[in-house]
Amino acid sequence: MNLSAGDLTHLAEYAIEAALKAGKHIAKTRPLDVQHKEGGESLASQVVTEVDQQSQDIILQTLDPMLGAFDLALLTEESEDDQGRLEKDYFWCIDPIDGTLAFIEGVPGYAVSIAFVAKDGTPHIGIVYDPVEATLYHAIKGQGAFRNSAPWSLRERGSRLQIFTDRSMAGQPYFNDVIKALDVRHVSSKGGAVMNAMWVLENPPACYFKFPKAGNCGGSLWDFAATACIFNEMGAVASDAFGNVLDLNRADETYMNHRGIIYASDGQLAQRIMDAYAT
Repeated sequence: MNLSAGDLTHLAEYAIEAALKAGKHIAKTRPLDVQHKEGGESLASQVVTEVDQQSQDIILQTLDPMLGAFDLALLTEESEDDQGRLEKDYFWCIDPIDGTLAFIEGVPGYAVSIAFVAKDGTPHIGIVYDPVEATLYHAIKGQGAFRNSAPWSLRERGSRLQIFTDRSMAGQPYFNDVIKALDVRHVSSKGGAVMNAMWVLENPPACYFKFPKAGNCGGSLWDFAATACIFNEMGAVASDAFGNVLDLNRADETYMNHRGIIYASDGQLAQRIMDAYAT
């Protein structure tokens, strides 16, 4: 199935509506029931609240008509992976609340993330809504990136590097080695994967990275698919830890630890990170 630019715009409008509805619900709601689920190795991947499920329900109510109309598959954090993403030409890839730990604590760093991804792993639509700042980011492949519906591009670079990272990175030897090799102004470790990526674009020069490690960890497809589309349209770098295209429809798992990730505001910075890790 080949989708036109008009089709993608139509689908993006539905995804934006879904993200805004879910985000506005999240913004006015506090979690009452914090549970632990079977997930990755970090606490952030294991906590879940009733609001995560409510957000997912709101999103799917809006996107459900598109599943049949375009014969789409569905991958969401709060539902079992039915592997339809490996059979259909395209799939929705949804994280109803990325950064649940930050949401529970009531601090910035959580967001709604909706992506539209081809079977080959290419992200065609990326939608991110930050309920804390009421900021909508979106991109459509070949049509550019937008912030609150206005065309968006990287602003003039500062002089010192900022690193945004997950709490799980604290104490990782290679992480400290990379920091030492770069001229770092500030390290922030309060957000989830989605907002870490968006803060990179908001604060260049900046980066967010994870390198390969064993185990079920490193974030999942829904943590990176939407932001990868936005980065691609911004001309920034969203790659694996070795500079390759992100594997956003991994067949055997949803975790991304096998190849890691690098999000950087420019290619030169991404190369410096890879060089620092290699040494």
